[in-house]
Amino acid sequence: MEFTRRDLGKIAIASVPLSMALAAKRIDSKFGGVQIGAITYSFNRIASPDPEAIIKAYVEIGLGEAELMSNHCEALAGAPAMPAFGRGGGGGGAGRAPGGAPGAAPGGAPGAAPVTAPAGAPDQAGARRGGGGGGGGRAPLTPEQQAERAAAMEKVTKWRAAANANTWKAVTKKFNDAGIDVALLCYNMQDSMKDEDIEYGFSMAKGLGVKGMTTSTTLTMAKRIAPVADKHKLLVGYHGHDATNDPNQTATLESYATLMGYGKFNGINLDIGHFTAAGYDAVAFIKEHHDRITNLHVKDRKKDHGPNVAVWGTGDTPIKEVMQLLKKEKYRFPANLELEYPVPADSNIVAEAKKCLAYVKSCLV
Repeated sequence: MEFTRRDLGKIAIASVPLSMALAAKRIDSKFGGVQIGAITYSFNRIASPDPEAIIKAYVEIGLGEAELMSNHCEALAGAPAMPAFGRGGGGGGAGRAPGGAPGAAPGGAPGAAPVTAPAGAPDQAGARRGGGGGGGGRAPLTPEQQAERAAAMEKVTKWRAAANANTWKAVTKKFNDAGIDVALLCYNMQDSMKDEDIEYGFSMAKGLGVKGMTTSTTLTMAKRIAPVADKHKLLVGYHGHDATNDPNQTATLESYATLMGYGKFNGINLDIGHFTAAGYDAVAFIKEHHDRITNLHVKDRKKDHGPNVAVWGTGDTPIKEVMQLLKKEKYRFPANLELEYPVPADSNIVAEAKKCLAYVKSCLV
């Protein structure tokens, strides 16, 4: 039996695995010329025990761009899990603290002010501030738990030492195969870090192939990071919050100017919700500093250090005005959703993300 070219083409298409067929189509979440994505931190509560639930959520919501938290990156790459010790669900990976990398202190919200983590825990520490949420205290670890934690951390340290570019390329492929672009790596850096911990983040970013990094940290740390960013020629966006009473945090206009002055690859990850809560004008800031912005975090907060609001458009953050500015000026950086408000009992994070995306789209009409 002879086959025509058309027959052979049909056979070839039929033989392509479904995953490869789906990978051929990138999810388009660019509206009015503005790229809308999300930071994976938004999906902490579904990332454990299966971090690939994050990727599935992006597909279901219709988001084609991701700002990947480093703890989620490690989890997707197969890093050993740290014991949770009663932290409950919502961690960045199996056995990880919410938003935290293996061994890191609890917390890890991108808008958080970093706190000291155990040595060798190079990212995602943080205690939430300024309406970011957060829970109560935690009982101290028992001697047995401390021993278990130390043993687990030793495994993580060995795993990190063995990680290489191919480790991170495999993570990028998981997103790309689902039609999602990994544009940025969020790697939160603490003052307690060693120089090799900083380099670890940059090696992860390079392996992922991202356009830049974002981080929540102090000004003292920003000064240390600047020459490393210059060396790698990779723009680092410092995430701001509203702790305007702390001169070592990225919160005031003066602090943004200071960190940008440390090096030309020190930039801004502007959280327009926190920026509004701190009493500043996000539209004016973006106009002035757009060439140093890696991306935006989009949320709705009240002024005067007020809370996050669940129904976007009812707070004080000028989301529509910001979106219209990005549309008009054709800025190339993405606007990433960051969901920090408590999810209503009758809803879930995917449903809430769909609502937030719908609101942002309506702002771009």
